[in-house]
Amino acid sequence: YLEAMKEDLAEWFNTLYDLDIQVDTFLESLETGCHLCRHANNVNRTALDFQERHPEAAARMRVPQNEVVFQAKNVVPGSFIARDNVSNFIQWCRQDLGIQDVLMFETNDLVLKKNEKNFVLCLLEVARRGSKFGMLAPMLIQMEEEIEEEMRDQMADGALGTRRESRDARAGAFPGRARPITLCDLKNLDELVREILGCCSCPSQFPMVKVSEGKYKVGDSNTLIFVRVLRSHVMVRVGGGWDTLEHYLDKHDPCRCAAL
Repeated sequence: YLEAMKEDLAEWFNTLYDLDIQVDTFLESLETGCHLCRHANNVNRTALDFQERHPEAAARMRVPQNEVVFQAKNVVPGSFIARDNVSNFIQWCRQDLGIQDVLMFETNDLVLKKNEKNFVLCLLEVARRGSKFGMLAPMLIQMEEEIEEEMRDQMADGALGTRRESRDARAGAFPGRARPITLCDLKNLDELVREILGCCSCPSQFPMVKVSEGKYKVGDSNTLIFVRVLRSHVMVRVGGGWDTLEHYLDKHDPCRCAAL
């Protein structure tokens, strides 16, 4: 699932800053800290602009303001300057965004490539915070917002007018956020799900029943999960994050668990 997340983040960075970051060299492309600090300052500017345009909404949010000082020219990977850049970005994540330690990484995690998972999770969280101020979000974050919208609609009254009112209220709370959009072809999603389930040849397959487009009940407990397509990956919304469907089944299908 980390590969899917890195693909998404690489495309996001490339779109924002006209870069050419490749998945295979994702950490190497960011290890000097220059692009990270540049992005942090862009989040600051976007957040302050949001605060000026929507002071009431901003009053209910944590608005980052402290500029991240960094050196951008002739920075050698692994050097003291590169480490200082990364350290300044980490400090901004902690102090200005208030990102929890469980999602944070340390300087050596990036410079020495010791903890790829936390680095990726931290960048996704930075993207989530920026999206609240109207910044472009990676596809995974956009899909999260789409699913959250669907869940809120389910909990709301079934009357069409009530659903519209709730959406209007949310638009007022986050006026800088773009409207949810259809992000994947759900018509082909079920075919991909069946293909992955078909890899198991057991007489009694792990139950995964389609409830509606992009929504399934799995296992004997009928746990409800949301499934989306991210490029070539079938992704499952798990708690506050994501997993690939293959990895999710490896952990929950007794047959696959026994084979590992």
